[in-house]
Amino acid sequence: MPIRRLDPADAPAFQALRLAGLLDTPAAFGRNYEEEKVLPLSAFAERLVQREDAAVFGAFDGDALVGIVGLRREEALNYFHKGTLWGMYVAPAARGAGLARELVQAALAFARGVPGLAKVNLHADAANVPAVALYESLGFVVFAREADGMRVNDRRTDELQMTLRLA
Repeated sequence: MPIRRLDPADAPAFQALRLAGLLDTPAAFGRNYEEEKVLPLSAFAERLVQREDAAVFGAFDGDALVGIVGLRREEALNYFHKGTLWGMYVAPAARGAGLARELVQAALAFARGVPGLAKVNLHADAANVPAVALYESLGFVVFAREADGMRVNDRRTDELQMTLRLA
């Protein structure tokens, strides 16, 4: 399935898949469905504006967007050497074909082209064993585990903080 960088014209598909992901696997995201369902389409389009240090990638099955992941540089100058991988999601019907790996690899290839970016960090639900295994297989290492790091529908989850050095 082809993977490409998304742009603002992809906002309707991006919004629909992200909202579906927030319902399907809420512990995989820092924000929740209730927060994002009220956002206008323009807020989703803004995330897709082409920047030299931020991108969202999508995997397609025909014309249907079935997977997404984002990468952005930290904004504060003291953290400018760090990027964050965010919003990783593959629709259930598209799982098992290696799309998550391909999406993360596309984001990391982009990160390696961002001047001055030395590492990429991410947060993962410690209970999401397949996601953690994927990230570790790509070279990410856990540097912290926060007990009760996120609460999803009053359920406590431990959150792993992972990092990958680019240089």
